[in-house]
Amino acid sequence: MKIRLILAFILLLSPVLQALDCDTRDWYKGNTHTHSLWSDGNDFPEMIIDYYRTNEYDFIGLSDHNVLQKGEKWMDLEAIKKRQRAIGRDAVSKCEARFGKEWIKWDTRNEKKGIILKTLEQCRKEFEKPGEFYLLMAEEVSNSGSKKPVHINALNLREVIPAVKDDEATPREVLRKSMQMIQEHSEKTGRPILAHLNHPNFQWALTAEDLANVAEGAYFEVYNGHPGINHLGDETRPGDEEIWDIANTIRIAELGFSPLMGVATDDSHTYHGGDVSPGRGWVVVGSEELEGDSLVKAMQNGKFYSSSGVVLNAIRFNKETRELTVEISKAEGVEFTTEFIGTRKGYDAAAEETGIGEVFATIKGNTATFKMPKDALFMRATVTSSKRHPNPSIEDQKEQAWVQPVL
Repeated sequence: MKIRLILAFILLLSPVLQALDCDTRDWYKGNTHTHSLWSDGNDFPEMIIDYYRTNEYDFIGLSDHNVLQKGEKWMDLEAIKKRQRAIGRDAVSKCEARFGKEWIKWDTRNEKKGIILKTLEQCRKEFEKPGEFYLLMAEEVSNSGSKKPVHINALNLREVIPAVKDDEATPREVLRKSMQMIQEHSEKTGRPILAHLNHPNFQWALTAEDLANVAEGAYFEVYNGHPGINHLGDETRPGDEEIWDIANTIRIAELGFSPLMGVATDDSHTYHGGDVSPGRGWVVVGSEELEGDSLVKAMQNGKFYSSSGVVLNAIRFNKETRELTVEISKAEGVEFTTEFIGTRKGYDAAAEETGIGEVFATIKGNTATFKMPKDALFMRATVTSSKRHPNPSIEDQKEQAWVQPVL
């Protein structure tokens, strides 16, 4: 489903970004973080892709751990069943009901009955349609530093990016090395690749300071739909939105780096048997075409917002008046609150109330406009709905949308 978004959004975020002043254009809804039986998901790739297509997504990136859905992967039937945790129909019977009994390719190896999983190319033939639905080649590069997870999703690949696993290196060092490897792969293949850091609070692996100090890391998950990634932080550690503001304050004020941009994803693993997780978070990208290179270039140019349910009709930033305007699609019986958030130049990092991630203004309604303070280092917006998320990953979760920072 193409999403029409009126855009007059001027971003001056990094040397690669261009000033943008566009009329109506096509915007595309997609999820960049999804797992299947190719790694640790519990459903067939074609069933997962079919879910997103039938639920009006325009693109999906199957991002299994350290593997692309290429070549041949045989899986023991008993191993598939162990992942189900389902009451009633299992993954095999559901797949046969959807595609027919001749769809699944069975093979017996070492006296064990199993299934040869579909590749991404096979799924392309079944599901892709130019201008309507696209499959991104993606990988969750599952690194580790000092035995802590440093996971990065790389989008629009041609081949696997090797994971970095170094017990002697810090997570920050591994993050930098992996980002550099992904950048080198992009240069070698001549193919634009977007890499976003996943769930920084997972096992408390990475801090805001880590994200700030890796110049190559310009994208991270401000929302990840997995319930076990500590999205809200705890009594002593910041949540993902706070991490965003702390990192951007350091990057802009102290290091001269481009700001961090926020991505929302599902990180879906389970599709039956409890905690069914697809449909929790996504990005909406303003791309010239529904195709890998174009989608990635658009995101690299800041032409996207992130959402867990709120739909935006327009985002405008006027560089002359410094006014940021967000127009929100109306929903019956639903109220919206927009917070304009940023950090001023005179912030005191040593004070108890640092001034980092200050809420400059809170505006209710379907249209919110606020003039960026003259002393602001950056400003972004979070829109929160009064509507509860239909499939929450955290307690009392409301639907939200996140607008990228402007300078």
